[in-house]
Amino acid sequence: MSSRSTDLIRIRPDLSSSFRTQADTTNNEQFQNGTLRPVIKFQNDLLLAAFRNYAVKHKGQFFEMSQEKKVKYIENAIQKDIKFRNSLKGMLIGQFTLEEYERYIQNSSALNKRMMQMVIERLKDQMQLLHPPLIQY
Repeated sequence: MSSRSTDLIRIRPDLSSSFRTQADTTNNEQFQNGTLRPVIKFQNDLLLAAFRNYAVKHKGQFFEMSQEKKVKYIENAIQKDIKFRNSLKGMLIGQFTLEEYERYIQNSSALNKRMMQMVIERLKDQMQLLHPPLIQY
């Protein structure tokens, strides 16, 4: 494994004890638990900041919404705004090792769906952290 790969894996949170690989675990599930979950957790602060910036750039209405509307806003932002979704994907894919990237491109469409669903759930679970920035530029 290259130095970059070793370094990337070393700095990720270790979630191996949370997810046991079973005999019937699919390749996509293995990739999700072994790569996507640690990368998404590692990039959590950046994902929150990116969403906060997205909300501010889109008139800041998100911050005044009810909880139910915030949930829908998060889902719509990631599912329908292709530029934003691609930006989030880039933040995550950039943390893959070369080996993981080669696995990812084998089934990128299905893995992208998993990845974005995980990001949506993570943002929804942390809505209390999605407040307007103190300083607006």
